Amino acid sequence: MKPDGSDVERLAALVRRHDRERFLTALFAPAERRSALFALFAFNYEIAKTREIVSEPTLGRIRLQWWREGIETAYGGGTVRTHEVLTPLAAAIRAHGLSRREFDRMIDARERDLEPEPPATLAELEFYGESTAGALQSLVLDALGERGEPALTATRAAGTAYALMGLIRAIPFHARAGRQYIPRELAEGERLDLRDFFELRPSPELAKIAERLAASVATHLARARAHRSDVPRAAMPALLPARLAAGHLRRLRRAHFNVFDPRLAQPSPGAALSLALAILTRRY
Repeated sequence: MKPDGSDVERLAALVRRHDRERFLTALFAPAERRSALFALFAFNYEIAKTREIVSEPTLGRIRLQWWREGIETAYGGGTVRTHEVLTPLAAAIRAHGLSRREFDRMIDARERDLEPEPPATLAELEFYGESTAGALQSLVLDALGERGEPALTATRAAGTAYALMGLIRAIPFHARAGRQYIPRELAEGERLDLRDFFELRPSPELAKIAERLAASVATHLARARAHRSDVPRAAMPALLPARLAAGHLRRLRRAHFNVFDPRLAQPSPGAALSLALAILTRRY
């Protein structure tokens, strides 16, 4: 069943409220594709918040299993449970033939959020980024009707860069909650004092770690941009997170890699204009 106008409006409002930057990217997609993008972004929000709304990991796994079963029903052709996000998501899956593999990757990656330990290596963190926002942007590309290379490679890299930049910006939020995603190899290599970290005190060691993470963001941005001349114009809305990540990266550098600088948590100034210029110039 195709979502009606009120369903799309509710989805759009949910995404605008909880994921404003991705909401803006959806506005640059063709009108007939936006409902699918809003459904994808709403689904991402639903599974991403799992760790924050459950009291113990077992409950989080049960919640993620509910989504697995809903996705399986959508692909199996069965009657999907009535739900403000799952119902339109199933419609998008069936209308656009979205990749089942990417949904599975996203849900599996969110189980990682339920673990108490940080990732062991930078490579593990990058894989997490690719399996969350990288997979999500691949689904956006699917919904836009673009599945070929090199657009897919560029889109995965753009999503990964955006995920890593988001994790850097979320360091204060995670620290307040007694959590952290800093790879153990970086924390131990720089001898990060976790007492200072959880008290939200900047340190030279943390700044060096942030610089290492920022270098990874830049690497993935470069990979995405290496294919810029070969990416079809219709795929551009899926690449827009690269533009957003680049803006956040510039602000981190201006803050001298102080991840506790409150300006880093603020919305991107002029984000809509920046995205419009990216579409016009095809420079993400």
